[in-house]
Amino acid sequence: MSTKEKKIRDTAVALKYDQSDDRAPVVAAKGFGLMAERIRELAKLSGVPIRQDSDLVELLAEIDIDREIPAHLYAAVAEVLAMVYKANNAMNETS
Repeated sequence: MSTKEKKIRDTAVALKYDQSDDRAPVVAAKGFGLMAERIRELAKLSGVPIRQDSDLVELLAEIDIDREIPAHLYAAVAEVLAMVYKANNAMNETS
């Protein structure tokens, strides 16, 4: 495994999106190594679905925290949000 592949694997980015707001999703948190592990741990504890996409996380990790994602990432992030909504709906149906 190359150094770049290891760094990407050890990276996590959390997004925040409010449908009632006119803003694009924003980077809520990002981290590498132990911080990435903590972000994933908090997501799991909160019931937030996790998607692994090394190409997307590499691009999102370049964005500053509390900044909107750029337009060229809208389609990729929309796929992530669709996955989250689907998981949430499935969870609500079984509750």
